[in-house]
Amino acid sequence: MSGSAHAQEFSMLAGPLVSDSANSYSWDANYREGMGRYAAWSFSWLNEGHIPAHHRDGQSLQLWARLPTWHDRLEWSAGVGPYRYFDTTAAQAGGDYSNTHGWGILWSLRAAYYFDSRWIAELQLNRAHVFGGPDTTAILFGIGFQLDANDGPGARQEALAHTTNVTNNEVTVMIGETILNSYSSESALAESVEYRRGLWRFLDVTATYLHEGGHIQSRRDGVAAQLWATRAFLDDRLALSAGIGPYVSITQNNDLPLDRAGDGRISGLVSVSASYRIDPRWLARVTWNRVVTRYDRDTDVIEAGIGLRF
Repeated sequence: MSGSAHAQEFSMLAGPLVSDSANSYSWDANYREGMGRYAAWSFSWLNEGHIPAHHRDGQSLQLWARLPTWHDRLEWSAGVGPYRYFDTTAAQAGGDYSNTHGWGILWSLRAAYYFDSRWIAELQLNRAHVFGGPDTTAILFGIGFQLDANDGPGARQEALAHTTNVTNNEVTVMIGETILNSYSSESALAESVEYRRGLWRFLDVTATYLHEGGHIQSRRDGVAAQLWATRAFLDDRLALSAGIGPYVSITQNNDLPLDRAGDGRISGLVSVSASYRIDPRWLARVTWNRVVTRYDRDTDVIEAGIGLRF
């Protein structure tokens, strides 16, 4: 890495959420990177809790204007960007529920205090305006961690690229849980095998075989191909990545309505992942997959496992 100031932060926030119909909770997992002293961008996985007839979450990419004050320890910022949401709602006709996908806009205000160490205390206001559902407002409190050391107080301003690929070759075996995106959140055991290769400094590609378990409504086995945006930190021991790509079912249950059976073969797979490189050959990985279907069988597949680097 270059010797210039870095700007990568990871934060976890949670707090109360309000909408027109009821109150609930919200949480936000956020990766943030500086674009100079007065600007930044962020990627978030936002969960909007359980308001009546809506269990909604999704991803947002935001641009931020920021103002450092008080010797750069206190930062004020405002952000806005697109919000791709996934919502478990009441079924329109028949069935117990429906998986609805759509777009919205996420507006945010943030105050952050930077300690002498890498830790950050944060207060954030989120306003989610969606096209096809209730708008929500949440007040979130949380902590953040600066993923690269800084020479002085305050947020990092810029991050420069690695001169080599973040990833070479990795094979990882993982096990975890499949959770059906229904009101009952039925679950089953999940397993997968992933091959990952670095294509460029910040770009990985994966090929994955995924078994989603034996539950009658969510049984699927398939293969996925994804492209990943990847960053490495802490002397390249920690790697964070976000990926997207197609997921093709090889086998699946046959409980789909006849008019929807053709929709079940190809789905989308949206994922976030973190790996810790134990030594030059071995790593531990945690991945959260969202399977995005067109026939009300969306699932979360959350897994952890061990991988070999070569």
